[in-house]
Amino acid sequence: MAIPQIIPSQKLNGTVDGLFMATGEDFVSAPVDALQLTYEGIAGDLHAGLTRNSGSREPWYARGTEMRNERQVTILSRDELAEAAKEMAVDAIEPEWIGGNMTLTGIPMLSLLPAATLLFFEGGVTLKVDFQNGPCKFSGASIARHVGRPDDAALALAFVPAAKRRRGLLAWVEKPGTIAMGEKVQARLPEQWIYSA
Repeated sequence: MAIPQIIPSQKLNGTVDGLFMATGEDFVSAPVDALQLTYEGIAGDLHAGLTRNSGSREPWYARGTEMRNERQVTILSRDELAEAAKEMAVDAIEPEWIGGNMTLTGIPMLSLLPAATLLFFEGGVTLKVDFQNGPCKFSGASIARHVGRPDDAALALAFVPAAKRRRGLLAWVEKPGTIAMGEKVQARLPEQWIYSA
């Protein structure tokens, strides 16, 4: 069997241009100046925890099965959100409306960074990318509420195709510490290939 083409590892540089936390019962987040991260995620955030309960995204488990929490941090790109907003014909999509914890600038096609990419922040934190985040109607409904159209089901559903491969990344904490606004970050992408048996 032929070995697939191997794309070498690479490094990309970016900057933190937004930090947010969800401290209530809703996933909607609010701006903060810094994030304190432990091995459980963002201290005080709705999605913190070493484990979480499975949901509709994990149909291979019974709903509510305890599993590792790979969704500790949601990372977004304002450029990608602007593209999704344009497709939805709304003025903007703010990261906090859809539960973002961080926005990064300077890294093109952020949502397409491969799984296992390591994000090294200049303050010492390391995050490991699990995978891209899939857009859902709940985030779409939040956008509809924030643009003053809470009963517009079509707008809420429009987020799913508009944000496909633009919904950002899910990551977990490999090395804890504090992330501050304006910090530099280096993304170290692993080798990549298309596996086909």
